Amino acid sequence: MNLANRHRGPDASGIFTEDGISLGSNRLKIIDLSENGAQPMKSFDEREVIVFNGEIYNFKELKNELKDSYPFKSESDTEVILAAWRMWGPDCVKKFNGIFAFAIWDRSRRELFLARDHAGIKPFYYYLNPSTGSGQGGKFIFSSEIKSILEHDIPRRLNSEALNHYLRVLYVPEPLTMFEGIYKFPQSSRGFYKNGELKIEKYWEIESSGSHPRVSKAEMGEELKNHIHRSVKSQLISDRPLGLYLSGGTDSSILLYHVSMERGKIDTFSVGFDLKESEQKEKFNADFGLAKKTALFFKTNHNEVVVGPDEVWDLLEKAVWHMDEPISNATAVAMFKLSGFAKNKADVVLAGDGGDELFGGYDRYRLSRMTTLFQKIPGFLRYPANLSSKLKKLNTPAGIERLMLFMFQKDDILKRVTSSDYFNSDISKSFFERRYFERPSEISDSGLKAAFSGNFEEMLMDVDRQTWLVDFALMLTDKMSMANGLEARVPFLDKDLIEFSSRMPLKFKISPFKTKILLKQAYRGLIPDFLFDQPKRGWFSPGAKWLRYPEIYDRARQTLDKNYFSGTAEIFNWTEIAEILEKHRDGKEYNLNVLWAVLTFQIWARRFNIHV
Repeated sequence: MNLANRHRGPDASGIFTEDGISLGSNRLKIIDLSENGAQPMKSFDEREVIVFNGEIYNFKELKNELKDSYPFKSESDTEVILAAWRMWGPDCVKKFNGIFAFAIWDRSRRELFLARDHAGIKPFYYYLNPSTGSGQGGKFIFSSEIKSILEHDIPRRLNSEALNHYLRVLYVPEPLTMFEGIYKFPQSSRGFYKNGELKIEKYWEIESSGSHPRVSKAEMGEELKNHIHRSVKSQLISDRPLGLYLSGGTDSSILLYHVSMERGKIDTFSVGFDLKESEQKEKFNADFGLAKKTALFFKTNHNEVVVGPDEVWDLLEKAVWHMDEPISNATAVAMFKLSGFAKNKADVVLAGDGGDELFGGYDRYRLSRMTTLFQKIPGFLRYPANLSSKLKKLNTPAGIERLMLFMFQKDDILKRVTSSDYFNSDISKSFFERRYFERPSEISDSGLKAAFSGNFEEMLMDVDRQTWLVDFALMLTDKMSMANGLEARVPFLDKDLIEFSSRMPLKFKISPFKTKILLKQAYRGLIPDFLFDQPKRGWFSPGAKWLRYPEIYDRARQTLDKNYFSGTAEIFNWTEIAEILEKHRDGKEYNLNVLWAVLTFQIWARRFNIHV
């Protein structure tokens, strides 16, 4: 198991075993580089043993609080977790501000305590084979990566529900994985495993926004900057070199502003694409150019990486292996190469993930707000059915239908490419509706509509924070960075900052025509002016262009074929997919999302030898 994910911790490896349990750790040395910080780590009296992935940013403050009750032997944050467990038990997790997945084995009680950080930044997977009535003990296997769990004799069977979700939203939502029987341990949760039984419970949730504090926009802007500064400052703690991913957007530039205040010069890293002028080179490298200008503004040691079409396929296959399960995003190719380059100069990087979900950065929030306000016009439901398709979307009700409008791949294309035995158009709708949009039965339809129409955009941001952000964006950030032994930290997802953002009035985040209203206002004059007039592009790669390159097209055509891997031959309509690929190459249709999704899935299924 340790060998399978050695890339996550290339600096040291350790194993602890005793009757009934084995714990392994691969260590990326960041804090306390000495052997005193080695894992698995035993408590001072050897009663507990811990394995831990991540960082506890407030460990020095906690250590000061615990110094009279625990005889510390190291300068590591790992030992602080053990001391906190000894003092507060399961509630220790409520004290931590950081990124973590850890397990503590209590040797006297023969009980395992498990926890994952509040935002789901660090991955945590498990397989559970419960104890049987005959008295035989169960088997519980857990790891930061699925490929380590698969070192055990576990059936590599496809989870058909997960496949449906993947085709719909391009990732697999928690608690599922694409493997039958392997699950994601939920974010902001703790667990207890004893005598073959696993119990999981939430330890942290954002309180409902409710009434907002009556403070001025200027006052809240100052408070926002103070929160971000404290978060960045706490996450700069490292005994190894540290850098920053600079994307060319406002979020990473805001982080760079605060880093520059604390550290002065720092290494920054950005990625661009080798394209011809006819392939919209300027469009796909717009943020690459902005990052360079921002780096000059802050006088950083700027490093640029360029992805060429000749290396795309090799990078894609490596990226899919490190994903563990398919996540469909052509940007993974660029992220993988960027992290490999950054590792030459840094062992820790800061990244801007989370800023959009917390402060209203995506256009879907703005468009949803426009829709909500439109629906408050008396008689809006009487608009004729022959409205243009864009205007029809203004009739989309708040709730699961609105989420589907913005986040789901459409029925028609998915039915074209899949066998009817493997795709059910209702599965994902029911899943997301049940988990995030259902309300107690005593709330009437009118009451539910009123709740959604008044505050739905905040709800939409919160659903994104719990789903898309964790299982798509953060999962890619972690897997692509740790593939090269590089730790990514995300200051916008500091626990206190998340709680602060939930108290911000919606009007300070979005309007029908603006996004990130307060965040941008607070940093005018502090980061370059040219950043504020840019359209929201996100971080994207020219996947559609790559599929038109003859060498990549040929590899894609071979992969999107029933003979590529027998295990998936029955799932898809290969004739239809071949036609879609050809029309995409010829510019007659644009179907990057579905083509890349099936392509990623195929590479994954064969690499992991999946059985239907």
